[in-house]
Amino acid sequence: MTGSDMKTNWSECLYWVVLLILHTTVSTLERFEVLGPAQPVVAVAGEDVVLPCYIKPNISAVDLSIEWFRVHSEDPLVHLYRDHEDRNEKQIPSYSERTSLFPEELRNGNTSLKVKNVRGSDNGQYKCLVQSAEWYDDSYINVHIKAIGTQPMISIEGYKEGGISLVCESKGWYPQPQVVWMDSEGHKLPAGHTETYTDSMGLFIVRRRVIVQETKTNRFTCRVLQQGFSEVRETVTDVPGEIFHRAHPWKVAFAVFFSLGVPAIIILAVLIPHYMKQQREKELLKAQRYAGEFLLLLLPIAALLCRRHNNDFDVTLDPDTAHPELVLSENRKQVRHEDAKQDLPDNPERFKNRKSVLGIEGFSSGRRYWEVQVGDKTDWTLGVARESINRKEYFALNPNNGLWALRLGSGKYEALTDSPVLLHLSVKPQKVGVYVDYEEGQVSFYSVKDKSHIYTFTGYKFTEKLYPFFWPGFRNSDPLIISPVSHTD
Repeated sequence: MTGSDMKTNWSECLYWVVLLILHTTVSTLERFEVLGPAQPVVAVAGEDVVLPCYIKPNISAVDLSIEWFRVHSEDPLVHLYRDHEDRNEKQIPSYSERTSLFPEELRNGNTSLKVKNVRGSDNGQYKCLVQSAEWYDDSYINVHIKAIGTQPMISIEGYKEGGISLVCESKGWYPQPQVVWMDSEGHKLPAGHTETYTDSMGLFIVRRRVIVQETKTNRFTCRVLQQGFSEVRETVTDVPGEIFHRAHPWKVAFAVFFSLGVPAIIILAVLIPHYMKQQREKELLKAQRYAGEFLLLLLPIAALLCRRHNNDFDVTLDPDTAHPELVLSENRKQVRHEDAKQDLPDNPERFKNRKSVLGIEGFSSGRRYWEVQVGDKTDWTLGVARESINRKEYFALNPNNGLWALRLGSGKYEALTDSPVLLHLSVKPQKVGVYVDYEEGQVSFYSVKDKSHIYTFTGYKFTEKLYPFFWPGFRNSDPLIISPVSHTD
C-alpha cells in the first residue's frame, strides 16, 4: 500500500468518526424523558385539577407535539398541542372548553394538563405523550375522582308487605357508595337492592328501600359509606307509631273502638263471638281474616284523628304572593288558574314564573293540619314551603329548594323528593289532608275520604317559617278549595 492510499483511508476513517460523533451528539440532545406522578391524582368533583407531566431534562416543549389521551377509550383524545397551537377538533366532547396547557411553562418543559370542573366520568387512566421529529416518550397518570354526596334523605312510602316501607336517597357520590339500613341498636336490616343512577356530572345517585316492623323506639338509620375514602354520612328517623297500626290491625282495632266508647265495645264483644259460633273451624279462620282486613280499613281513622286533634290550621291565601294568572275567591279560600294575566305589582313576595300562591300565615313551631279539596282536577301541587322559597325564577320542586309537596300530573301521583317518588294510590283522593310537625321535621299527606296515609317526608330540620303552598294546575279551571277541617268525616 502506498503512502497516498494510506492517507486516503485515514481521511475516510476520520470522516466517519466525526460523522458518528456528530450524530451521537445530536441524538443525545434530542432525547428526553416524560415523567408523571408516582401516585394517583385525587380530584374533587366540581373543582379544577392539574395532571402533572414534565420533560427531563427540562428543555423547551414549545416546538414539540403534546398529546393527552384517555387509556382504553375508542375516541381517546383529551387535548392536542401541535405546531404552536391547540388542535382539539377531535377532542372527546365531554372535555370541550375544559382542558388547557400552561403556555408560559412550556419553555420550561412543563406539559401538565389542567382540567376544569371535574366530573365523575373523568375518572380513569391518562397518557401524556410528547414527541419531536426524532424522538418521543410518554407517561401514564391515574386519576381518582372523589365526591362526597348529600346527607341521606329518608321518606316514608307507607304500608307494604306487612310493615312500613322506608326509602333512603343520597346523591352526588363518586365512586359509588354502599347504602346500609340499621335499627336503633346498630344492627343491619335486610333491605332491597340498591338502585343506582348517574347525574349529568357522572356522579352517583343511590336509593335503597327497607320494610320495617314496629319496635320499642321505631328509630331507624340510613348510612351511606364510601369505603375507598372512608367517608360516611347517615340520617336517623323516628317513624310515628300510629303509622305501624296499619300493619297490626287487631292490636289497634280495639284502641279505635275504645275511642268510640263503651257501646261499641259491647257490640264488638257480642257480634264477633256470635258470628264465630255459627261457623265451622275452617269458616271461622276465614271470618277472622275478613274481620282483620275490615278493621284494617278503619285504622287510619285513629291516625287521622290524632293528626287533627288541636292542630287545625285556618289557612287563608295571600294575594300578595299569588302569580298574576291566579284568581283568588273573595274569602281567599279558593284559587284557580286563568290564561289572562292580571295587572298586579311585581312585589318581592309575588311568584313571577311558578303559578303558585302561599298561605298568608306561616309558622315556625308546633304541629299544623289543614285540608284541601282537589275534586276531579287532573293536575295540582300541594304542600308546604319555606319562607325564602324562590318567588321569581323556575326551580326544581323538591326539599333542597324549600318545598315539601305532593303532585298530580299526567295521571301520576308523585312525592316531590330530590328524585320524585311515584305513588300507586288505589283510591283517587278528592280531599287531601296536610299535616306538618315542625320540631320532628315531618310533612305528611292523607286522603281524607278513605282515611288513608299517602306519603310522609321525614328526617328534615326546619329552620325557617313555613307556609302552605298551592299550585292549581293548567288543565282545567276548577279551583283548589281550602276546606274547614271536619271531625265527622
